[in-house]
Amino acid sequence: MTDAVQVLWSPAGMTMPSLGNLQLVDITDGDTPSIRMPVRMLSIDTSEITARSADGATRIDEKFAQLAQWIEQRDDVPISARFAEYLLPKIRAGRAGTLQFEQGTAASTFAKDNAARRLARPDGTKRPLFVRTADVPFDPHGRLLAYVAPNYSRSELKNMSRDDRATFNLDMVRSGWASTFVIYPSIPGELDLPLLLAAAEEAQTAGRGIWASPQTLLAYEYRAVEKLYEITKKIVNGEDPRDRFFWRDRYCADIRTRVLYGPEDYMEIDPTYRLWMWSTDVRSSVAQLNLTPSRRLVGAE
Repeated sequence: MTDAVQVLWSPAGMTMPSLGNLQLVDITDGDTPSIRMPVRMLSIDTSEITARSADGATRIDEKFAQLAQWIEQRDDVPISARFAEYLLPKIRAGRAGTLQFEQGTAASTFAKDNAARRLARPDGTKRPLFVRTADVPFDPHGRLLAYVAPNYSRSELKNMSRDDRATFNLDMVRSGWASTFVIYPSIPGELDLPLLLAAAEEAQTAGRGIWASPQTLLAYEYRAVEKLYEITKKIVNGEDPRDRFFWRDRYCADIRTRVLYGPEDYMEIDPTYRLWMWSTDVRSSVAQLNLTPSRRLVGAE
């Protein structure tokens, strides 16, 4: 008879997302399966390719242009006047979906070429990966949250600066094909954050990648506009969406001033210096980071 157990533990699990026809598990040693999983690189955001094709992007163009008309012609679209003024120039022209798809495709190409180049050793062999995960390792979609970089040998590291051994995350920002997307509490360390911000500011100033077009919708804006379109479409069709403001559920603070802004006022902050947080994390972030709510957020304007 088994003795009574005094130590009990029930950790939460995570379902790995499907990867289509790719093999998820490769087993050699019975207790060491090799698992293929998607990694969501921390602190950055690249343009989406969810349109899947140029035709799909054109359909998004039409949807976003229709949303612009609704915003201009109706008073029941759940968007503030200030944010509408910011958003309309980016979606009114009818090319927002195509631009997003083109930028996303370019970002993917750069990421593949950059990884192949940096993982190649001088002798032609491949370097392994170095992965540093967040305190919360997975996002709601089952993707590993991490910083990813080539794993250099000790002898190589002796002659390399922090910039030389940059993560792929930083490379994407430096190339201009990713914006910063730092989400509390997964904030880069005091040595890594300045590198990220400097790379982002330089890419933006130089007009590289996504920063070449003033009509660029940053990826998180694009996803929000997709949600706003679906919500507004229901309103136009006489339906009552369960949550009219589901499309914008993150607050934003300025890393430089520690001022906290509401979900539709983040454009007051330069894109490089936006620190995002979910509404459920606002209370703890205000306390831990000593944030000050903006005048508009507390109703003073």
